[in-house]
Amino acid sequence: MSLAPWRSAIAHSLYRNLSLVYARYVQLATVQANGRPANRTLVFRGFLEDTNQLKLITDTRSAKTHQIQQQPWAEICWYFPNTREQFRISGCLTLVSSDDSDQDLQPARIAMWQELSDAARLQFAWPHPGKPRIQEAGAFEPPPPDSIEPVPNFCLLLLDPVQVDHLELRGEPQNRRFYRRDQNQEWFCEEINP
Repeated sequence: MSLAPWRSAIAHSLYRNLSLVYARYVQLATVQANGRPANRTLVFRGFLEDTNQLKLITDTRSAKTHQIQQQPWAEICWYFPNTREQFRISGCLTLVSSDDSDQDLQPARIAMWQELSDAARLQFAWPHPGKPRIQEAGAFEPPPPDSIEPVPNFCLLLLDPVQVDHLELRGEPQNRRFYRRDQNQEWFCEEINP
């Protein structure tokens, strides 16, 4: 599998924004059951090896997992402040959970868990996200989870892009490229008006 042509633009943007920890934050938009959009910020965790799929993580107890199960199409908006670039990446999401039938992706899920910081792993042991706040002492100070074996509610989230809209906000006029993947998995790039 060859790397998509937009991958070099993202690699360049990541490098030029390396000093900004928040340059790894992306906004993920999904669709709720009522048809309304839902948007939240996640951390980009790299690309799945030998693919163009973006790695993210989530808790299976979160509302987004139910939204993705009903409608796997989503879009990421990613802004790089130092280079003033925006990437809008649309594609299909795959949830890789503990009970996932696709056993080929379990090693990637486990490796992602092992790469997390202790603080990030600890959040998966907190009370159910989105439910009424638990007031009892210690509810948000659970024992640290195993650093090797993921907790059951830890989920690797993969976005498989089908189109990428790259806008460079510097310059007059600005530059914009639209990448799309065809049915044969080939990528095409077209320069479009900003």
